[in-house]
Amino acid sequence: MDENSPVFAIAMAAELAGMHPQTLRQYDRVGLVSPTRTAGKSRRYSMRNVEQLREIARFSAEGVSLEGIARILQLENQVQSLSSRVRELESALADELLNRPGRRVFAADVQGDVVSLRHGTRSQRRTELVIWRAPLTRGDQPKS
Repeated sequence: MDENSPVFAIAMAAELAGMHPQTLRQYDRVGLVSPTRTAGKSRRYSMRNVEQLREIARFSAEGVSLEGIARILQLENQVQSLSSRVRELESALADELLNRPGRRVFAADVQGDVVSLRHGTRSQRRTELVIWRAPLTRGDQPKS
């Protein structure tokens, strides 16, 4: 069962949250907790709604106003939504990296700078012949 599945009638949700059903109706009217509605217009609460009701009770016991509680819940819902979106994007990125391996290839050019290559191509290799001679020291004289 998903935590967002609306399965509890108002009496059961009130009992799980430790509140009176009338309190749940009031919270619904002011928008603190918005249960889904059935075709017959009765309220159905999810486990997430019940957790929110418990949180509301805790904030209320600490002296936070209903307006303050509403703002806290709004921010918590926003954080949850954004976290969910980040997980979706991370998953999409991981899928993309797995489905398209090797799409970006990097190499070093002659000067040592990083260059990007197309998939399936190689960096150009230098074919010149370079002769290296040891530098002369003070005592060495070039031979004629």
